[in-house]
Amino acid sequence: MLERGSGILLHPTSFPGPYGIGDLGPSSFHFVDWMEAAGQHFWQLMPLGPTGFGDSPYASPSAFAGNPLLISLDWLRGDGLLNNDDFVDSPHFADEFVDFGAVIPFKQTMLRKAFGHWRRQDGDKSDAFELFRLQHAQWLADFALFMSIKDEMGGANWITWPVETRLRKPDAISEARTRLAEDELFHTFVQFLFRNQWQQLKQYANDRGVRVIGDIPIFVALDSADAWANRELFELDDLGMPTVVSGVPPDYFSADGQLWGNPVFNWTANRESNFAWWIERARATLELVDIIRIDHFRAFAASWSVPAGAETAAGGFWTRGPGEDVFHAIASALGPIEIVVEDLGLITSDVVELRQRLGYPGMKVLQFAFNGDPQNVYLPHMYESHCVVYTGTHDNDTTIGWFTSLETADRARVQSYIGRDGRDVAWDLMRIALASVASVALFPLQDVLRLGQEGRMNTPGRAGGNWGWRYRPEQLTEDLARGLRSLTDMYGRGQVAEAERGTDPFDYTVDGTVHPLY
Repeated sequence: MLERGSGILLHPTSFPGPYGIGDLGPSSFHFVDWMEAAGQHFWQLMPLGPTGFGDSPYASPSAFAGNPLLISLDWLRGDGLLNNDDFVDSPHFADEFVDFGAVIPFKQTMLRKAFGHWRRQDGDKSDAFELFRLQHAQWLADFALFMSIKDEMGGANWITWPVETRLRKPDAISEARTRLAEDELFHTFVQFLFRNQWQQLKQYANDRGVRVIGDIPIFVALDSADAWANRELFELDDLGMPTVVSGVPPDYFSADGQLWGNPVFNWTANRESNFAWWIERARATLELVDIIRIDHFRAFAASWSVPAGAETAAGGFWTRGPGEDVFHAIASALGPIEIVVEDLGLITSDVVELRQRLGYPGMKVLQFAFNGDPQNVYLPHMYESHCVVYTGTHDNDTTIGWFTSLETADRARVQSYIGRDGRDVAWDLMRIALASVASVALFPLQDVLRLGQEGRMNTPGRAGGNWGWRYRPEQLTEDLARGLRSLTDMYGRGQVAEAERGTDPFDYTVDGTVHPLY
């Protein structure tokens, strides 16, 4: 059972820093310090894996690996794996948005330089590195080889590789491991760096009372080491091509539904292995986070499968999922796990019953609450305590952006419910979330910062320009932390004695403006 508390939704790529993308360097530790000062005890982030198509963390080439772009270059310099000369030709990057097209080649070049220094220092012979390889043998070798072949093939999708390599014929794989041994070692080294840096940041957060919530998206990308190395676990034909792909059925918002394109799990094969791949996936995730959020939980009851090659999702059909069996297998292998499930969208009674049988808290999103129905399950007066409430998620507009785009009548409903005029609507919704009976209240940092549409992280369906938002270091002020802490403590979500608060806990200042909490 989650303890009553609150926290921040923020992906590490959004941290400030000099190298074009947020990383695990000083800004990440400063953010944790700010969370502690603000009385926040939960930090939710998106998947930490390498990004794939569209730079999305939800389209990763691995369900197990870490994102090389998050590795702190300054940390590597401090460890002696980079020197000042290595930074001489570093380009200038924008501060407020990630230009992935510029960042990716720069980071790859710097990591290659670090790899060269590490090799000259005989780092590959260290006990720590050998232990890392042994502990992650279940996925690491396949991932490193997959990425090495992908590099050699110019980034091409594995389903276009020569058939012997695509189908992992033993002779082809053995020859590739010999031919690409140095590149495979590089990708292993990068994962070693990521794990070392992330574990220290996570420990720093835990020591300050901050618990990390991390995502497991149910589906994996077709162009992934997971699908390539475990073809039998997915609905793929003899050449590795998907026979059906994932999607969402037509609804009020889309007559064609949504065609996601991920390979669909062969649940019979997964069950025959007692869900071994899922157990290892959960184990690897729990090395990185404290609490797991299951994205698209409804697919464990049933998922929308679309015949491969279809132009839309309209011709799909429901495929029964594994139900609670996969979660029982994970719990049997790993012990009790704290899980939050994303139960948004088209939720049928079987999905609700599955969540209730498992005892997992679901999600409530305030931006979905104000359609005029007083029985809307996203309105705070309808909540059960065993849930997590959000003002919005990474797929929503910021609260201010959402509110200003509403029709007049819809805005009036929001104003009537919250009893405020909406001039500070982001914090108004944060207030009613904190005041609710929900176990945990979570806010995108953009809402805490009172940002409009310029702070949006992702617009579903948009082909590019997503996932790039970053904040500026001066935006995380002591006054902002003090105000959030006062509001948090007021509704019993903090752990700070009254005497520790400021002398005037009901006012807080942002950018020179005093905002009364009442």
